[in-house]
Amino acid sequence: MAVTVENAEDLTRAPGASVTPDTLPNDLDITDLVVGGGTEASHRDTVQVQYEGRLVSNSSEFDSSWSRGGTPVEFPLGQVIDGFKLGISGMREGGRRILVVPPHQGYGPQGAGGVIPPNAHLVFVVDLVKVN
Repeated sequence: MAVTVENAEDLTRAPGASVTPDTLPNDLDITDLVVGGGTEASHRDTVQVQYEGRLVSNSSEFDSSWSRGGTPVEFPLGQVIDGFKLGISGMREGGRRILVVPPHQGYGPQGAGGVIPPNAHLVFVVDLVKVN
């Protein structure tokens, strides 16, 4: 599988990711585009992130903090899907990371809110803004 990020290293702009599905990972796949130098996140932290989420099947965006005004979103890592919790843990503030999330670490056979179909592979491009 290939993920192309138009603004790979520019954290002031939306990533602009596109996905070309071929071989899908069985487990979470993590690729750092920018390695941050700030505080490292753990699964027990609350974080502020900017993110873009896409379906692997057709590269369509299903959610994005960038598309909702570009304001970072804050949440406890312990209360999100495993792909986010595991993918952001170990990341440092100021970093940008691609997460390829298989269904069992995402929304599984139930999907989510009519936007994410059952058993969907997902791609997130995540900027870690702050660790609280």
